[in-house]
Amino acid sequence: MKSRISILILFLCALNFSVSAQTEQKTKKELKAEQEQKKQKEIEELIEAKNFVFEAQKVTPQGGRLIFLDDYSHFLKFNTDKTISDLPFFGRAYNVGYNSDGGIKFEGKPENIKVSKKSKNINFQATVKGTNDSYDLFFRIFYNGTATLTVNSINRAPINYDGIISAPKVDESKSENLKP
Repeated sequence: MKSRISILILFLCALNFSVSAQTEQKTKKELKAEQEQKKQKEIEELIEAKNFVFEAQKVTPQGGRLIFLDDYSHFLKFNTDKTISDLPFFGRAYNVGYNSDGGIKFEGKPENIKVSKKSKNINFQATVKGTNDSYDLFFRIFYNGTATLTVNSINRAPINYDGIISAPKVDESKSENLKP
């Protein structure tokens, strides 16, 4: 009789443990789904505002190997008023100025902006005219914040970048002027 009671108690404890583990796992899944939805909404708001920063982490030149960028200081700040780029370039250049650093560096006002939403990503296109070249930017932005950027220009071979999209940082000098 004692053995039946102890087996019954052991069975109930095991059942209780498995039920609590399943509910805990369910809450982890729910939390993850909520975080994914929050990130998706954040990315959609950045793209709708057309104001975001792309930070390049990897680059693939046309016909070349994947190159990891170590310092994460390569960026493209997109804004409808002014787009600024400081991206490295590896590949074939057809007509580049003498003594230039060779990167894709420009400032200009974007034109021909097109946005199309898909089920798992957003396609974003724009054209920016720099001082010596015109750049066609093609973004494929995923809802988790990662993105790919393809840059086509007149004077260089196409190049692809992988990185992340984030909100632009507020300048401290501007925020100080806003304080009363």
